[in-house]
Amino acid sequence: MTIVAVTKTHTAEQILPVITAGHRHFGENRVQEAMEKWPALKAQTPDIHLHLIGPLQTNKVREAVALFDVIHTLDRPKLAEKLAAEMQSQDRHLPCFAQVNTGRESQKAGLDPAEVDAFVRACRETWNLNLQGLMCIPPVDDEPALHFAFLRELAKRSGLAQLSMGMSDDFEMAVTFGATHVRVGSAIFGARG
Repeated sequence: MTIVAVTKTHTAEQILPVITAGHRHFGENRVQEAMEKWPALKAQTPDIHLHLIGPLQTNKVREAVALFDVIHTLDRPKLAEKLAAEMQSQDRHLPCFAQVNTGRESQKAGLDPAEVDAFVRACRETWNLNLQGLMCIPPVDDEPALHFAFLRELAKRSGLAQLSMGMSDDFEMAVTFGATHVRVGSAIFGARG
């Protein structure tokens, strides 16, 4: 199981002690913020794996493919197409997770659960993406276990082995439902300022 230490809004100075302690998987929400601090940190510690865990706009795909090592928020065909072309261009075939909006929340990104099977098939057959698993962020007011179990079933049905689910408040529960990647920020760095 991979713990992705979420570093959004934290400075390089705040991140360095965690790197020094030996942690190597970090997550950022925004491409622009990541570009300001991670190139230097990755140059100092080349075995760092940087995960994009926030929404990706198509106009930031080139930068994202160059800087990140894993994309957790693949959520629409247009983005899949752009990522596939850019990964081909840069010869960087990054592992990806398809983000599923398990709660069907209108304000939240992610595929509708009914679209997952077709999207996974297109990622493999049309875009030739390195799709490793599924990702979700359960609705705040719902029991997360229901969403973790649902995502696990969707992944199993699609033959995907990895699950990116669980954050600081519910990662332990996510692990019991098979999470392979948990995204933990405040439990490592404290509350964001």
